[in-house]
Amino acid sequence: MAVPVVDPSLNSESAPVAAQAAPTGPDGAGTGTPRRPRRRPTRADALAIGAYVLLGVLVCLNYWGDVQHRVSSHLPTDHSWFEWLFSHGAYSLRHLENPLFSMRQNAPDGVNMMANTSLLGATLPLAPVTWLFGPQVTYALYLGGALAATAGTSYWMLSRHLVRSRAAAFVGGAFLGFAPGIVHHANGQPNFVSNYLLPVIVARVLRLGEPGRSWRRDGVVLGLLVAYQIFINEEMLLLTALGCLVVVAAYAVQRPRAARQRVGGFLAALGLGGGLTLLLTAYPIWFQFNGPQSYRGLQGGVFHNWGEDLVAFVTFARDTVAGDEAVEKTIGLTEQNTWFGWPLVLVALAALVLLVRRSLAARIVAVLVVVFTVASIGPVVRFDGAETTIDGPWSYISDDLPLVEMMMPTRLALVVAAALGVLLALAWDALARTAQAPAPVVPAPRSPAGTTGPKAPARAAGAPTGPTAGPARARRWTRPVGYAAVALAVLPLVPRPLPAQQIDPPPRFITAGGWRPYVPAGRTLVPVPIPSNVHGLPTLRWSALTGHGFPIPGGYFIGPNADGEGVFGAPNRPTSTLVYATMDSGTLPPLTDEDRRQAVDDLRYWKASVVVLGAHPREAVLRDLMTALLGPAQRVDDVWLWDVRPLVG
Repeated sequence: MAVPVVDPSLNSESAPVAAQAAPTGPDGAGTGTPRRPRRRPTRADALAIGAYVLLGVLVCLNYWGDVQHRVSSHLPTDHSWFEWLFSHGAYSLRHLENPLFSMRQNAPDGVNMMANTSLLGATLPLAPVTWLFGPQVTYALYLGGALAATAGTSYWMLSRHLVRSRAAAFVGGAFLGFAPGIVHHANGQPNFVSNYLLPVIVARVLRLGEPGRSWRRDGVVLGLLVAYQIFINEEMLLLTALGCLVVVAAYAVQRPRAARQRVGGFLAALGLGGGLTLLLTAYPIWFQFNGPQSYRGLQGGVFHNWGEDLVAFVTFARDTVAGDEAVEKTIGLTEQNTWFGWPLVLVALAALVLLVRRSLAARIVAVLVVVFTVASIGPVVRFDGAETTIDGPWSYISDDLPLVEMMMPTRLALVVAAALGVLLALAWDALARTAQAPAPVVPAPRSPAGTTGPKAPARAAGAPTGPTAGPARARRWTRPVGYAAVALAVLPLVPRPLPAQQIDPPPRFITAGGWRPYVPAGRTLVPVPIPSNVHGLPTLRWSALTGHGFPIPGGYFIGPNADGEGVFGAPNRPTSTLVYATMDSGTLPPLTDEDRRQAVDDLRYWKASVVVLGAHPREAVLRDLMTALLGPAQRVDDVWLWDVRPLVG
């Protein structure tokens, strides 16, 4: 998530007391810039991280009930795809193969892993976990861990670089890690919850060029972080870069003198970091856009039209304690990136009104909220599930522009979610500062001679009777009322355990290795139904749960069509189309000799060795279809099997 973390001095019009009193060290010599004292980890930090870990476990709780046989109820195919990805990382490392490409899916063409969401930054380091426990366990562990880690790094950056209250940092970190849109993506898309490097990247960017800092060191660290993030989620990195661009521009407009003083070091460090990133990722990025099975844009620009509904902003997300799944039928199935609920929207507006005059950070947050809220609307303004006649901002943007053609407007709202997380931290911190502000002393009345009499001691403003009584009383009720308002805004957004559904295990023939004598090197196992983005979820898992023991045709990925545009899944061949049509109708269609000849041609194209049909709701009609095309089947263990080597040669 694009977390706009900024220097603590931005939290008010003047630098905080802690920073003002900090000693000047070597880095600040000659610059007059104080060094912020390091804050050592405390028990409060440990409690915060522990709470995030418990939340991560809670979100994944339904998976752990039967981790081997449960997948996401909302995105089961995505869930299986990421299990396959964890197997891919383990397979690539075990066999020392290029992880940027895989021949274990979409045989014989393969899949460009850099042109898909491959999560190599996680799947490769976690390969030992996958070897030991399998991709299902790795998936569940990583999903909860990534949520908790994102909240943890957000907390760390907020508490060290923006707010002084640990409680404020905890609230902001919890929202940044477990925002409704992020939890929604956790239903099968762990790449969008893997945001643990982004708070660190943003903090690094916004500290570039600070007087006394080494631009070389900052540039190298930033370059390494960005390079690694490319192998986790490029789309979230792009959103973060856009967010940083807006933050830097807003800062420069409001602090032109300070910006001019920092611009030289900022650009030098940014250039060094960018150069290092390019050096480290030049080949993978070239491979993504020019390697085998790469593509240019998505067919029809399907992502370009997906904008946010205005009513969604005040609606509770489905996977929160206040959420209602029935609301989706009105607004429609969206990614719920902006489903904040009306209490949070009201509290956020109130916080901006109260903080924007005295906090530069709040003003920058306001700019982020406005810019990315408008940008997330898409090409047409939608209201309560219906399109209006009002054009949205994306109607003026060509969907042929590089990068833009692959962007989904609704995901720009994830920057809004990040900004709201920071705003919650600022608001809580402001309340804490109000409560801690020293009470003014009311001077004692003077005696007629002009001296203070012994019977008129000074009174603290904690119990005044004069003009200061109003402010003192205001401080007493502002804190509990403010805390209660923030709590009432965020508590309805506490996530619930993600819904999970039971899935049948692969056939024993697959898991016990009975397939091995039938699939020699260079040949494929053709599961029925053939995996695709619509059909064949169980058969896609056959490959994942055997550690990619055999290549399969088809699959769930994005690859090029005949025109080089990206499409979901492999282009259907006549036999796969016939299989899907039979599944959908539940009846055996009339077959011709041409159908049988085409089936053999397709099997030859797939380099098939054996065709396998396991338990399936349409098992009977699929067995009849394959028998009519290929001849009688063998019953081997718990599958129907057609050894097609004599047919394809």
